[in-house]
Amino acid sequence: MLRVISAFLVLALATTAGAAEWTYEDGSVPIAYLDNGSAQFQFACRGGDLAMGFWVRSPHRQVAGASSMNLAITPDPAEGAGVSAAGGSSFAQEIPLIHSDGTSMIVRGPVARQWARIAQGAKASIRVAYVRSKSQGGLEVFDSKSFDAKGSSAAIKRVLERCG
Repeated sequence: MLRVISAFLVLALATTAGAAEWTYEDGSVPIAYLDNGSAQFQFACRGGDLAMGFWVRSPHRQVAGASSMNLAITPDPAEGAGVSAAGGSSFAQEIPLIHSDGTSMIVRGPVARQWARIAQGAKASIRVAYVRSKSQGGLEVFDSKSFDAKGSSAAIKRVLERCG
């Protein structure tokens, strides 16, 4: 797992900000990613295990101070729509955060596979955000980032082909 985290962080630091389309790199760790300048969203495969990563360069102070949070993905969100299950969002709950040159989260296993399928099915955009439940109900949303879906299906498919 440490290798996946290391590969994720190295790639995150080395990529060019503002890429307009998903990129696939076929190396010892095949990876599909999109970097929008303020954040990066990616799927990688190492040793047959799929991992999904979300990295924010300058996270909200609540995120920077947290040890874990929930993560939400929303494919093709409606204009002005918030993060909610009713609005098509899916959630990964209580995932540890990694604080190094920003904040990142890595999700593995069935949830990573489910999210890969969600990202592949997006037509225009993918929104990813850190979230937590409010004590009064509802959600607090932090660092909501949008990624263009152009090329996501093909790039992620190539990673999934290598991940068995």
